Amino acid sequence: MELVKDLVKIPWIIKPVWGLLTDVVPVMGYRRRPYFIFAGVVTMVAMMVLSLHKNLHLGLALTSLVAGSAGVAIADVTIDACVTQCSISHPSLAADMQSLCGMSSSIGSLVGFSLSGVLVHWFGAKGVYGLLGMTSGLTVVVGLLLKESPSRSLDRKHVNEKFLDAGSAIWKTFQYGEVWRPCLFMLLSASVSLHIHEGMFYWYTDAKDGPTFSKEAVGSIMSFGAIGSLVGILLYQNFLKNFPFRNVVFWALSISVMSGFLDLILVLRINLKLGVPDYFFIVVDEFVSHMISRIKWLPLLVLSSKLCPAGMEGTFFALLMSIEHVGHLASSWGGGVLLHALNVTRTQFDNLC
Repeated sequence: MELVKDLVKIPWIIKPVWGLLTDVVPVMGYRRRPYFIFAGVVTMVAMMVLSLHKNLHLGLALTSLVAGSAGVAIADVTIDACVTQCSISHPSLAADMQSLCGMSSSIGSLVGFSLSGVLVHWFGAKGVYGLLGMTSGLTVVVGLLLKESPSRSLDRKHVNEKFLDAGSAIWKTFQYGEVWRPCLFMLLSASVSLHIHEGMFYWYTDAKDGPTFSKEAVGSIMSFGAIGSLVGILLYQNFLKNFPFRNVVFWALSISVMSGFLDLILVLRINLKLGVPDYFFIVVDEFVSHMISRIKWLPLLVLSSKLCPAGMEGTFFALLMSIEHVGHLASSWGGGVLLHALNVTRTQFDNLC
């Protein structure tokens, strides 16, 4: 299962490829609109294959999942390119635009977590894939309605030159300390915080001395994480965006480290000794961790959008985001290795604390 999850993440790791295409290779004179349309079509086809195909072969199912993930990643890169382009032309609104994007993402996550259990119960897994295929059509609509001034189409020779120029511009940009230091921080911050959520999930549901939640209850808990992200965005937008960048990141990171002890308190059952029910404690933990994570990342996103060289918005921002994804992937692998070394499985939790 972990291998499948990691394969599905590959399109997000190679986001700079999609960013480079949308920056350098215009289609019929447009740099953004065709990629929205292409992303929507790819995702629709992939989801419909999963929904309608009976006795689906494992290889085809995995290919469809990766293709669907690629469609979402391409759309995400194109959105980032549009937002970053606007941030460069209107730097005073960069924080507001990143907050708007984060708020939209959090609201979408909240709706998804809230409805996922009900929709699977009503329509089954294949039916939900069909719904995802239909909603992916909205990405096509975005591509059709987006206002974009056409640029001159390039022949193959000029496209090759643009690729070389893009690579040179990105390399020169990363030689500045103002660029590579935040990137290194993003990578280390994501990778050193080991991800053991898989082990915690089974402890929530299967451990005899654990909360013994149903899987539906765990899904509802995740929805509070989306609410926490939304609150984090509102706090940053209304109170923190004008504070110095380093101060916001320092305090958010410090609180994030302290909030990590909440899992330890839960596993040691200290919360029950204090009279705090498991469900309430885990909801607070999920809410706080996502809120702090969002506050920690938003200043970095704003800074990244301002550092992007003109004309390379999609490539540069996608490269920064892929660095974050590599960090999270390293965190997931590191957490898996740690759980394996401690002999923590879905039925064995003695060494979890």
